Amino acid sequence: MTLHTSVKSTALEPRAGTALSRRVLTVYGMVVLTVALAIFFSVLRPDTFPTLLNFRLLAAGKAVLLVLALAVSVPMVAGKIDLSVGYAVGLWQVMALSWQIQGLDYRLTIVLVLLGGAVVGAVNALLVELAQVDAFIATLATGQVINAITYWHTGGRQITDTDGKRAQAFDALATWSVGPVPGPFIIALALAVALWVVLEFSPIGRYLYAVGANPKAAELIGVRRRSYVVGAMVTSGVLAAVAGILLSARQGGVVQANIGPEFLLPALAAAFLGSTTIRPGRVNAWGTVLGVVITTLGISGLQQLLPGRFYLEPLFNGLTLVAAITIASLASRRRLASAERHQATDTPAPAGDGAAPAPGRATDDAAADEATAPVQQPEGSTT
Repeated sequence: MTLHTSVKSTALEPRAGTALSRRVLTVYGMVVLTVALAIFFSVLRPDTFPTLLNFRLLAAGKAVLLVLALAVSVPMVAGKIDLSVGYAVGLWQVMALSWQIQGLDYRLTIVLVLLGGAVVGAVNALLVELAQVDAFIATLATGQVINAITYWHTGGRQITDTDGKRAQAFDALATWSVGPVPGPFIIALALAVALWVVLEFSPIGRYLYAVGANPKAAELIGVRRRSYVVGAMVTSGVLAAVAGILLSARQGGVVQANIGPEFLLPALAAAFLGSTTIRPGRVNAWGTVLGVVITTLGISGLQQLLPGRFYLEPLFNGLTLVAAITIASLASRRRLASAERHQATDTPAPAGDGAAPAPGRATDDAAADEATAPVQQPEGSTT
């Protein structure tokens, strides 16, 4: 058995023969919803919503969220979840400024922050893979420790660069642009493109999806499951560090400990929502980008329609997360039921009934295909 064994997709993409309208609605329904939201708010607020200024403000303001949503998405591809990223972005935005105030060069500061993010990801991976702690519990505990370190370092107070020791080049990370497009948004979009290329066009992406769909089957075809999980967690930590750097540059010399965790819920909502579109049933880069766009448009539009309602953002994020998880759960059950029906249809009758195996398919080959295909099984099922 070699690594060239084909891996069956566990995505919820419509099968061949499905009506075109249903295929479009299944795959691109969220795209249609995004366009509908943009048109709806543009009609209601034509003077403020569909403007270049509003675009620049939203693109610059949500770049950190997009990077953090990508950080959440990578472990989800491998079947894990990282809840520490929200707390990590709070720590790294503090350290990115503090180390410069203490005299470190901004380039060295950036390197140290990225290395710190990789270390946090490695610690999460050790807890999940070596200690076999559930990823939800392990990363939540790690996040609390990170949050405690942040408050210990700051004393619960703001850190302000009153002497102007931070480098202007560091601040430029948040102020540069290409035409009307803010630089931080370009950085976030470039990371999304890189993640898309890796997941869709490289063996690493295929193996990550295989590990997330069925870890045991992935190991049977020779995939080093543990290595890919560790890589996913470390990548998540590094992306959280990138988000912290961009957030610190945007703050303009003022950071505080309680900034960071507030990004976690919308990042999770975007990642879960993204798994229901473009590649339904799979966490994917463009789906995550679309999830961020939908939440951004929805919150911005509601805030312009109902100004001063500060509860709108957490309410919208919470409802979006519940809706995304519900859609993903229902779709997953539908996929599992469909897979069981097709498996029952394709299974040859027992030899004792006088039926012969399907022509052109040897019994050994069928057994090998069934063992290596990473088809998710419901929890508690037996083989």
